[in-house]
Amino acid sequence: MTIDWQPLSLTFRLAALTTVLLLLIGVPLAYWIAYTRTRFKPLFEALVSMPLVLPPSVLGFYLLLAFSPNQAFGAWIEQWFHVQLAFSFAGLVVASVIFSLPFMVQPLQAGFQHLPVSLMEASRTLGKPDIVTLFRVLLPNMKGAVLSATVLSFAHTVGEFGVVLMIGGNIPGVTRVASIAIYDQVESLQYATAHIYAGVLLVLSFVVLLGVYCLNRRWHRAS
Repeated sequence: MTIDWQPLSLTFRLAALTTVLLLLIGVPLAYWIAYTRTRFKPLFEALVSMPLVLPPSVLGFYLLLAFSPNQAFGAWIEQWFHVQLAFSFAGLVVASVIFSLPFMVQPLQAGFQHLPVSLMEASRTLGKPDIVTLFRVLLPNMKGAVLSATVLSFAHTVGEFGVVLMIGGNIPGVTRVASIAIYDQVESLQYATAHIYAGVLLVLSFVVLLGVYCLNRRWHRAS
């Protein structure tokens, strides 16, 4: 039995890149949502949380339409950036960022809202700009929330199926991630190979979650 490890490596590459992008987007977005006083705050919270309640096939369908070069957005991306999002790895990354956004933003938002207001007030009293307050004062005091958001985003991307199937299809070496490979192997009754793919993801998920709980417990005791 020959195992093609490419779907697993592609999955972890997709999850790692998506998580990095989500950190860059999610930290300032969660910070803004946590502290903004605009009356439209519920609207932004609802938009961010939409992927939690939308069926993946629905989200994937509309993203596929948007990414199509026959549509305005897809044509604009292809014209200005020379990137085709539909049925490509780049499209998987963009779709994964959108699909996993609430798993990054919501834990971070909760972390910001649980911090004492005095931390921000003391930093501003010392004349520190908001960007310094964010990275030097607030984030170091919510390491558990940052870790949880990072791990949840990574794990959620690893387990994606419906969205990646709709956006990327099943192109070996390009969009064929582990969840798609497992589905293919089960359909073709190749249960032994499916067991290997599924087992790797199962063990990895358990190890990562165990590490998160252990670190959070240690940080809680230290504080």
